[in-house]
Amino acid sequence: MSIGYASLTTGVLNTQIKSCLLKNITNDKLYELIENNLKSLDTMIDYNIKNQIKLYRISSDLIPFGSSPANSLLWWEHYRDQFHEIGKKIKNSGMRVSMHPGFTVLNSPNEEVVSRTIEDLNYHNRVLDSLGVNPKNKIILHIGGVYNDKKLATKRFIDSYSRLSDSVRERVVLENDEKSYNINDVLEIAYKLNVPVVFDNLHHQINCFSHDFDNYYWINVCGKTWQRKDGFQKIHYSQQNPLKKPGSHSITILIEEFMGFYENLERKDLDIMLEVKDKNLSALKCIHCLFPVNKATILEREWIKYKYMVLEKSPKIYKKIQNSLTSISEYPVVSFYKDIETALQNEYAIENSLTAAIHIWEFFNTSSTEKDNDSFSKILMSFKLGKTSLTAIKNFLWRFAVKCGDESILGSYYFIK
Repeated sequence: MSIGYASLTTGVLNTQIKSCLLKNITNDKLYELIENNLKSLDTMIDYNIKNQIKLYRISSDLIPFGSSPANSLLWWEHYRDQFHEIGKKIKNSGMRVSMHPGFTVLNSPNEEVVSRTIEDLNYHNRVLDSLGVNPKNKIILHIGGVYNDKKLATKRFIDSYSRLSDSVRERVVLENDEKSYNINDVLEIAYKLNVPVVFDNLHHQINCFSHDFDNYYWINVCGKTWQRKDGFQKIHYSQQNPLKKPGSHSITILIEEFMGFYENLERKDLDIMLEVKDKNLSALKCIHCLFPVNKATILEREWIKYKYMVLEKSPKIYKKIQNSLTSISEYPVVSFYKDIETALQNEYAIENSLTAAIHIWEFFNTSSTEKDNDSFSKILMSFKLGKTSLTAIKNFLWRFAVKCGDESILGSYYFIK
């Protein structure tokens, strides 16, 4: 089993995927953006390898306007070497990658929309082909709209699917959505096309075919659509954000709920893609709880990144975790993450925010001048008086950490916005 995350990393330097407005496109600008994005992808792949993350979804925005006539560059040829090197890392590490086009409507009644969708799928396939990864590295696709006639819309999807190239069809897998096509709808289409199905638990929760069958039943049914040539069965797992509309992904994966889901899986030989706001942070959390290796090292490394984030929300839990690290020999992985989750649910308090900021500033004792200390004191006082924001304090600390080149501070989750 592999557990992964989608598209972007949280709290990892030099991983920004950039784009621009259509009106600002020039060839030089496109080259600049693509070079940045490939470097960012390379950094994310290195991060995944270092952290034993074997499942990853590549951003559709890797090549800006990749399927648009606005981008006429032969980018797959110009950047052949870069793609080759990144692809080699992916394959050598045993990582499985995928892509998930966001605005593809293969069953649209508008021929122009269908043509653009086919071009977009060709673009996604070209990215994966350029990396040199095999068809087990998939393109995830929703069925599309209903257009007041689901039967006719389904027929259009099947007809349009036949227009896809063999190379694209080898990669396409279908997923249930939260509005139009429930898991049974998708399975009926998949049986006709001989296509694998990805089960999405949150989409199923919102757009349920029948309450007579639980998630595990549908996971097993979908598993039968996956053949050896497709690789391990893949599912999407997410949790509802309780403060937002149905279908909104949670900020983090609550570990106790995830562990309960995992324990009830009949089969463990499948890949789980987490769809969650904190991306790789939740992936690491779940991986560490399921497959704890080098326990003490992992705990120390994670705590270095989390501790100031926890301190500004709950000094009490901060002290609890600090004490537990020095007083126990066993690695309490699940309770460690549960304590962090509890702390991060708290609201910001001025005194706690000041405490965390001062703790970080103390790291710079040997680097800061009297002028620097005076500037920091002034911004703290301004914050106390309500004249400046916590963001301004964090920006001040961030700039100083960059100036000092302090990687332990720059890698802290404290700075995540």
